[in-house]
Amino acid sequence: MDIKEYIESGILELYVYGALTETESREVSAILKEHPEVEKEVEEIEAALLKLSAATAPYNPEALLASIKTKLSGKGDREVVTMETESRTPWVSYIGWAASILLLVGLFFLFGDNNDLREQLNSEKVRSARMEQQIVDIREDAEKSEDLLAILRSKNVSRVSLLGQKVAPEAYAAVYWNKEDNKAYIDAKELPEPPRGKVYQVWSLKMDPLTPTSIGLLDSYAVDDNKIFELENANQSEAFGITLEPEGGSESPTMEQLYVLGAVSAP
Repeated sequence: MDIKEYIESGILELYVYGALTETESREVSAILKEHPEVEKEVEEIEAALLKLSAATAPYNPEALLASIKTKLSGKGDREVVTMETESRTPWVSYIGWAASILLLVGLFFLFGDNNDLREQLNSEKVRSARMEQQIVDIREDAEKSEDLLAILRSKNVSRVSLLGQKVAPEAYAAVYWNKEDNKAYIDAKELPEPPRGKVYQVWSLKMDPLTPTSIGLLDSYAVDDNKIFELENANQSEAFGITLEPEGGSESPTMEQLYVLGAVSAP
């Protein structure tokens, strides 16, 4: 006997489902005793069916397996299946086999639908979380805008216009300087995007003698949508300038890269 061919014939599945005649069932039982590899295959088929039944009825998989066998064969005993006659025609056995296939296919599609539904629910959760975060971001931006607007409208704030210089005639910036709080708010919206490896540096200037003092870098320029930056400025500034410097800034301004410059108006 070709054991591999016998296993692949499908008779073992019929045996497990109880869809064989009494004579056929006894023949399979005898072969199980003689060939351990056939017995192992039957055990694997039973295990697969139990696993499948557990997925649909996790609290009582054995009961579902018994129910499946009962519906297919009319009885719950695996090895001895009593039929009305041993001359049962082959198509009766194949009806049981076809029924089991339809059941398994139905369960397969049921699991597929459940997986699709689970994926859809997960996608909806992710989409909902993103929307919630967007709402939070919008609220925070609105609050920041209101706070900033209140700051810029304060009577203690002086506005200094910085006009474009030779390297960038079309450039423009503004400094909103609150002398009492020592804060300078730099509106750099009209500055060109700095090239990679470069950063804008803001300088407070004393004019006589000319003394530049760095008050900070606009190093988050690329990711800041509003392009308004808060810097500390405790200097007695007479003018402000912005230069383009290497990343990390410079100790003194690179005058050839002076983009904008503006004097503080007399009080």
